[in-house]
Amino acid sequence: MRTAEEYLAKLKMMRRNVYMNGELIERDDPSLTPGTNVIAETFNLAQIPENEALLTAQSHLTGQKINRYTHIHHSTEDLLKKQEMTRFYSQYVGGCIQRCMGTDALNALSVVTKNIDMAKGTNYFERFETYLKNYQEQDLVGNCAQTDVKGDRMLRPHQQKDPDLYLRVVKKTESGIIVRGAKAHNTIAPYADELVVVPTRMMTEKDADWAVAFTIPADAPGVTLIIRSTTLRPREKLKAPLANYGSADSFTVFDDVFVPWERVFMCGEWEFAGQLASLFATYHRHSYTGCKPAMTDVVMGAAALAADYNGIEKTPHVRDQMAELIALAELVYGTGIAASVKGTQAPSGTYIPDIVFTNVARYHAGINVYREHEILAEITGGLPATLPPEKDFYNPATAKYLAKYMMRREGVSNEDQHRAFRFFSDLLTSAHAGVSMVAGVHGGGSPIMERIAITGQYNLKAKKNLAKYLAGIQVEKSTSPRKES
Repeated sequence: MRTAEEYLAKLKMMRRNVYMNGELIERDDPSLTPGTNVIAETFNLAQIPENEALLTAQSHLTGQKINRYTHIHHSTEDLLKKQEMTRFYSQYVGGCIQRCMGTDALNALSVVTKNIDMAKGTNYFERFETYLKNYQEQDLVGNCAQTDVKGDRMLRPHQQKDPDLYLRVVKKTESGIIVRGAKAHNTIAPYADELVVVPTRMMTEKDADWAVAFTIPADAPGVTLIIRSTTLRPREKLKAPLANYGSADSFTVFDDVFVPWERVFMCGEWEFAGQLASLFATYHRHSYTGCKPAMTDVVMGAAALAADYNGIEKTPHVRDQMAELIALAELVYGTGIAASVKGTQAPSGTYIPDIVFTNVARYHAGINVYREHEILAEITGGLPATLPPEKDFYNPATAKYLAKYMMRREGVSNEDQHRAFRFFSDLLTSAHAGVSMVAGVHGGGSPIMERIAITGQYNLKAKKNLAKYLAGIQVEKSTSPRKES
């Protein structure tokens, strides 16, 4: 397994192809440091012996110990540990751990490449496992590049006026393919080793050129990453763990990028594009059943601290609000556990979390993001939005006033009050807070997509037959009125 230092050293050696705010930047640019700090923890914490059972796994290919972020789930226990690991890491960094994107994409590929081979007689699965072995041995970091820019949402890929609005194969050669297009919302891409590219939707036969999946180094020729980065407000004196972390997202352009055949895992098999798209979403939404409860934990802890410092911790309305946050965090996490336990094994040997439970959990997480922050804002009051800048707390002309008038409950120091409210301000009013809230709604799929997945997979006919049975209406003899699926 790699160390954080080895990960960061490799980033420095990559080709410069990252643009931000009109400038070409290096991957060790200070604006990316909060994001690389997050990923570095997935190496640091995995090196600690007491974390080994949770944060590492045994490769099914080599039998060697590997970072769990390079692992393919081969049991319900693997799914449970992935979920627990995600909550653990996300609590540690106070937000999205980001590295799950590549893991979720690889697990989806491990299922679908086998399915394509079984139906088409191809050798994608063997090719994938060869690639995966190298990925595990090098302990690589992957981004999943899935979301196409889409153009006119009412038109399929082949119907677009500009055919490049969905990423497509423009040429096939003896040694590989050439692709063109763009992918959006690519968190972690500017500090990932690899881009794992998968389709974004179901395809028709006419969309075969757009049914493509592959991996490519993030600095490959023809790849350009146009990014934005968000961090918390910088601290000069009141250093705090949360202030070390942040994220960056890429608008990733593929300008006639050559992909060798050994890295291609779908090329024209349009019947499987939707399956791969939905399976990545399923795995990624399952990851959300770990990270989203962790983010609720952070908001919950902040709300409890604010109530304590404001002296209102035992008031009925605060207790009700805390119960609401607890119920939300554990409902999402518990439903994720159910999705793990109810997971099923694909022909490839990979375990898939239960689709209905996964989407129910992600749906509840997504629709409650703003409610969580509403509770925090109600308890903290307006000060997080109007808190004076840090330097004013240390300027001799103003420090004495802020020391006197920032006080809340007796027994809490001025510095602790200041630290707490700067923390609340970071969670509620910083640029990073705004990005995190929107990402909490749409990351892994918007709530409408979860509703579609839930209604598409759930056996409503069984419920209708149950109603018929209880009402005394004849039910088809071959159908048990209490059968769930």
